[in-house]
Amino acid sequence: MIHWRVRAAVVFTLFMLGGCFHRPTTRPSTAPAHTTAPRESGGRYAQANDSTPAQVPDISKIPEPVPRNEPRSVYGNKSPYKVLGETYRVLPSCKGYDERGLASWYGNKFHGYTTSNFEKYDMYAYSAASKVLPIPCYVRVTNLENGRSAIVRVNDRGPFVSNRIIDLSFVAAIKLGVYPKGTAMVEVRGIDPDRPDRNAEPVRSAAVSSAPAKTPKPLLYLQVGAFADPANAERAAAKVRGARLGNVQVVSVQAGGKILRRVRLGPLKDAAEADALTPKLRALGLGEVKVSIDN
Repeated sequence: MIHWRVRAAVVFTLFMLGGCFHRPTTRPSTAPAHTTAPRESGGRYAQANDSTPAQVPDISKIPEPVPRNEPRSVYGNKSPYKVLGETYRVLPSCKGYDERGLASWYGNKFHGYTTSNFEKYDMYAYSAASKVLPIPCYVRVTNLENGRSAIVRVNDRGPFVSNRIIDLSFVAAIKLGVYPKGTAMVEVRGIDPDRPDRNAEPVRSAAVSSAPAKTPKPLLYLQVGAFADPANAERAAAKVRGARLGNVQVVSVQAGGKILRRVRLGPLKDAAEADALTPKLRALGLGEVKVSIDN
């Protein structure tokens, strides 16, 4: 779980968006469950920290949503919008969306509170929060570490933290094996309700199953830039090597009909290491730092 208290100004901003706000904490994701806690001074939520319910639900009795065409929500789709100095732009559609990154989850603290489209967050439903996907829309999320997969309905904004691309409901986190670990390397693919034949397709080589499957071990990197000029790539790589943060690679890829050199650090041990290294890489002044996953 990756949530924190929200300062008054941020609460107001996100109230206008209608959503929640999340960021990493050092508290373990397996913290003891509780259903009540002292209300934060001036805060929005009754609990200061997130938690799990007293009993973990039987996910075999909870169906995944069936993708369908829904009108774009009046609330939660303002674009661009800004949170904590960062500007985000909502995509016009989730069709064709396909991104790899780190997933987190949120639970009891937010249960019953308003999401970005003014629905109530239900941690027992297959839902999710995204910074950029339109609300509502449906995506298939696959855990690249174990092959588990699930369809979720995006109805919230977040998590507003680097290195995370989606925040899953508690039930979705259980099915994907993100709970109780806290984070996982995932691939998120947009679903086109007009093409239901594609909704059950596996994400690349991963098996679509609620049970663990043998999949290639994904490798986690932090990418510090993609350069068309080889000399610029080498200069950036040299600067990262000089910081002595770990193994540095320059990988050539084809994108948009041209060759790009991606400069990245890794492979890394886990999301915690990525979180610790991100501010150090940003301090080098090389631009945006983003998660890159291979398998």
